[in-house]
Amino acid sequence: YINMKLSDRVTVLKGIGEKKAKLLESSGIFTLQDILLRFPRKYEDRRYVTLIKDLTPGKTHLIQGVVKSRRFNGFRYKKKSPIMLLVEDETGTCEIVFFNGAYIANLFNVGSTYSFYGKVSENRGVMQIVHPEFHREGDPQDIRGIIPIYPQIEGISQNEFRRLVKLCEPLLESEEEWLPEKIVSDYRLADPAFAIRNIHFPNDGRAILQAKYRLVFDELLTLETGLLSIRSGKPEDLEGAVIDPSYSREFISELPFEFTEGQASAWNDISSDLSSSAPMNRLIQGDVGSGKTALAEAAMYCTVRSGYQAVMMAPTEILAKQHYKTLIHDFDGFDVKIALLTGSMKQKDKNITLEKLANGDIDILIGTHALIEPGVRFCSLGLAITDEQHRFGVEQRHLLSSKGEGINIMVMTATPIPRTLAVIIYGDLDISQIRTMPEGRKKIITKLAHSEDRMAMYDFIKKKMRAGEQAYVVAPLISESDKIDAFSAEELFDELKDIYRGFRLELLHGNIYPSEKDRIMEEFADHKIDMLISTVVIEIGINVPNATIMVIENCERFGLAQMHQLRGRVGRGDKQSYCFLVLNKESDIASERADILVRSSDGFEIAEEDLKLRGPGEIFGTRQHGLPELNISDLVSHADVLEKAKKAAQDILAKDPKLMQKDLKPLRQRVIKMFGDDIRLEL
Repeated sequence: YINMKLSDRVTVLKGIGEKKAKLLESSGIFTLQDILLRFPRKYEDRRYVTLIKDLTPGKTHLIQGVVKSRRFNGFRYKKKSPIMLLVEDETGTCEIVFFNGAYIANLFNVGSTYSFYGKVSENRGVMQIVHPEFHREGDPQDIRGIIPIYPQIEGISQNEFRRLVKLCEPLLESEEEWLPEKIVSDYRLADPAFAIRNIHFPNDGRAILQAKYRLVFDELLTLETGLLSIRSGKPEDLEGAVIDPSYSREFISELPFEFTEGQASAWNDISSDLSSSAPMNRLIQGDVGSGKTALAEAAMYCTVRSGYQAVMMAPTEILAKQHYKTLIHDFDGFDVKIALLTGSMKQKDKNITLEKLANGDIDILIGTHALIEPGVRFCSLGLAITDEQHRFGVEQRHLLSSKGEGINIMVMTATPIPRTLAVIIYGDLDISQIRTMPEGRKKIITKLAHSEDRMAMYDFIKKKMRAGEQAYVVAPLISESDKIDAFSAEELFDELKDIYRGFRLELLHGNIYPSEKDRIMEEFADHKIDMLISTVVIEIGINVPNATIMVIENCERFGLAQMHQLRGRVGRGDKQSYCFLVLNKESDIASERADILVRSSDGFEIAEEDLKLRGPGEIFGTRQHGLPELNISDLVSHADVLEKAKKAAQDILAKDPKLMQKDLKPLRQRVIKMFGDDIRLEL
């Protein structure tokens, strides 16, 4: 191992052939450096021996004692015959059980002292530990100490991965400081070799904290440097398209409703942005039905009347078409020229639209990702809006805003994101939240149902469908799974076809071609389908006012915010709507989540509760939001370190925006590696 390098493939290590290398590579571990950068997810404190008399059933303990006897329970030469060891210390005896007895028997000598670590149970009054980790006194592979527990890799045991880390540890001698001296000093950072060594094999709790602080700071500094580089793509002093918000009175006065308090507050923010010479960068957060579209329309109307064009990007073709129809209806009589651009349009129609757009014969263009293609050129773009922003990455928003100079940016999302996270994820945007709903909107009645309530629920749905209403049934899986105990959409579709004979049912999931998906959704919207059995692909759907019932099967498998989004598919018309949360596997956290949803219809309150219950990593994978995956950091629990890292990144970029100084080149390389091809950096 003398000539090993961090860049060497894992196969240079003893015991790692092609088979095990493939197992490691499937978890993203290709090199020796990758092994050292696979950090523990937790630690087990095995420093203190518990006396046998003090063992507690159900808890995990470390004991030390002499093996007094060993016996087989059955035929000793059968591979699976269990072996029982009687272990004694000065306070009592404990039974140790291994089921692969014939193999393990030769590892123990009666009369020798061993340490055992495992979960204690009580069997007929005798304390027992089944399949503990163990070592003989004096052996080098000691199980005592602060032991790292790593993310599971199929086919690689914890012991084996710890062995691999130990083999790579000497390479840390070549690990040099890569941050500028001032940053290390100002933020009191441990050196990188110390941090990596002590994140894996710490001597005490203080060493873990020092190591983790350094590694979290490194990762968040790299993240913030990348994000700030993207956001600094436009000069600070760039003048935006100045738009007169007073034109909005003409449009708003014709609306068949008055703005709610939340809409009025958000519109004040938008008006202030539009009238400023600095480009607007604003996120509008609000539940489904809170009135975000009306704000977008008012902003687009002011933009057109001020002599500019506006564009609106939606994540799916069907949603883009729905926005197009809504705008055609709402701008009727206002002399505003609106067009649609999607990927499925014929090239001839696309070319006509693009020509009109470039000539200024289109005021507002609605579309999908097709809008950010190179051939799309505007005559005088003043406002760019993205709907359901969390479905687009930072790069896509960046590409849309680069279609002109000083463009006002407005992004909208119905996904309620806790403000703490929104500030991080959309750090370059000002945030407006619409927390009020229009008066007269009926609250969706939400009920918790168990397996035994299923038939009564089915009968209720049948009555509603006979009355001409429509229903969604959502399952967590597409197909039946041996590994996951949950309903699949295909299973439910087969079952419900028999129960609802005479009604029109359709199946919808992510493996269906996009054009087929759109056809099914359009037929559901036109009431050619009575019940849609689906996966979460309908989370971002279209407006179907006649759909009044949402059934969420295996609700224990969904997050709170996601269930709230699904519930928002109904309750869009004037009829009373219902949401049934079917709980098939009882647990405290599942019941607590369901109870929150039953009592609350406030998406922001629900998102905050979801954050407390599950943490940010589970609420949404960072990739969904255009952020790279994080290895050791948590955007919420490490918010204090994030603030420090952001300040450090700002100071660094203020002095050297391209990171070209010699002492900043390692940071530049890390930023490029972290963001990869996902986001075009301005470095």
